[in-house]
Amino acid sequence: MGRFGKALVVGNAELCGLPSGIICGGPVSVASLATSSLGVQRTRVLSHSTIIAIVAAAVIAVAVCLITLMNMRARRRKNKELLVYESTQPSPDSNLITGKLVLFSKTLPSKFEDWEAGFMALLDKECLIGGGAIGTVHKVSLNGGLAIAVKKLEISSRVKNLEEFEQEIGRLGNFRHPNLVALQGYYSSSTMQLILSDFIPNENLYNHLHERHPGHSPLSWGKRFKIALGTAKALAYLHHDCKPPILHFNVKSTNILIDDDFEPHLSDYGLTKLLPMLDSYISPSRTFHAAVGYVAPELACQSLSSSFLTDKCDVYSFGVILMELITGRRPIESPESEVVHLCEYVRSSVERGDGAACIDPNLLLQPDNEIMEVLKLGLICTAQIPSKRPSMAEIVQVLESIIPNSELQ
Repeated sequence: MGRFGKALVVGNAELCGLPSGIICGGPVSVASLATSSLGVQRTRVLSHSTIIAIVAAAVIAVAVCLITLMNMRARRRKNKELLVYESTQPSPDSNLITGKLVLFSKTLPSKFEDWEAGFMALLDKECLIGGGAIGTVHKVSLNGGLAIAVKKLEISSRVKNLEEFEQEIGRLGNFRHPNLVALQGYYSSSTMQLILSDFIPNENLYNHLHERHPGHSPLSWGKRFKIALGTAKALAYLHHDCKPPILHFNVKSTNILIDDDFEPHLSDYGLTKLLPMLDSYISPSRTFHAAVGYVAPELACQSLSSSFLTDKCDVYSFGVILMELITGRRPIESPESEVVHLCEYVRSSVERGDGAACIDPNLLLQPDNEIMEVLKLGLICTAQIPSKRPSMAEIVQVLESIIPNSELQ
């Protein structure tokens, strides 16, 4: 095929191609090429943005779905753990007022009628097992042989703000520690408030030390140390692990319950939060004067401001517990009309170099070095100046250094 020159096609507008110099599809300049290239680039950029937007939307949608599922599971879990029973129609032969029963455990009876029958035991004086600053404690037996402890608030201690009271009890019900008496729920009505907790079968430390049943052996050193360490761990949990911290302000041997394995369980924690919600509110410094011998000097002094009421008050009381365990003596004794304060007695004996004279005669065959170390720790805990007392976390470390957990029986 011959070659055609440009002259043969010039002036023919309908022809295009290389000889004519006209690009098929219309005239295109450098500018138009640049514009075309930019258009392709924009198309690509828009395409990438669209993909990113779609991916982001998908991620957000998945996240929303996951959060929704987690919330649903959390609500279901909470509903399973928190059982609420409301008696809307009291039975004709019942003396109880219509109220609300809230349980923190699924192991407890699920029928309100079972609880109504159990609460009738509160009228039986034989079920009364103790009393405290705001009410009496009863042992209530339920169907199946299960027993719980029920604290009945006195009429003079009725709740001012029921909603606030229920919220605080619910918060305390979330706390779980092997050495705390676990709260199991509460019952509230217009005229009655009950606090439900575990029933610990083997009485309290005070009874084991000072009112031992005939024929029962005195506590061995191993059991006493086990009680001291467990109580220290319970207080350390309340002070350092609970948010906000729980200050007890009523640590005494009657509030340390002992189970069949001689593990201690600290009770009555959280009262300082509950007391202001009661009509008969009394400040902690006045309420707990009944715990004679355990009260820290700053807590006993009513003229001090509340800023002095710190965790070191509990540390002081725990120091008295240590001395009580080692000496076998009560915090305050009055032999022959002479009042003897345990802290002063132990401190003066140790300063005279006669600390061994303080030791309970039932422990004379036990290792002196361990006993004296714990006794000295008790003296440090009961220092008059609060800042010189250790924290409960430090106390646990010291006790565990004296006798490791692996050696406890």
